[in-house]
Amino acid sequence: MPTLNLVTNVKIADAKAFALEFSKFGAETLAKPEAYITVFITYNETLTFAGTFDPAISLRIDSLDNINREVNEKYSKAFFDFFQEKLGVPSNRGYIAFIDPGRANMGHQGTTFATIFGKE
Repeated sequence: MPTLNLVTNVKIADAKAFALEFSKFGAETLAKPEAYITVFITYNETLTFAGTFDPAISLRIDSLDNINREVNEKYSKAFFDFFQEKLGVPSNRGYIAFIDPGRANMGHQGTTFATIFGKE
């Protein structure tokens, strides 16, 4: 159920290997089974941040039941550390949006997670 949608202006040499590594990292960081993780990576050479084309990211995380003020701080640090190490993007060169769409607003297997896991 977590979807990690990354846009970056950093050209990734082996995007498929990076996507798999990012999927595993996302599962560990968000404490969700990797079987539910979806990763999108978009290279966009026109992505600017603070008026420059220096390395930057924009990440949107959609996840159910584990997005809140307390853990988002931990997530933010972990993801920015990952991007610094793997892509050379410093933590001041991007934003992360944390979204919990609600169980009734995310579908899977022809139903919603409200039906699969119950309303919460």
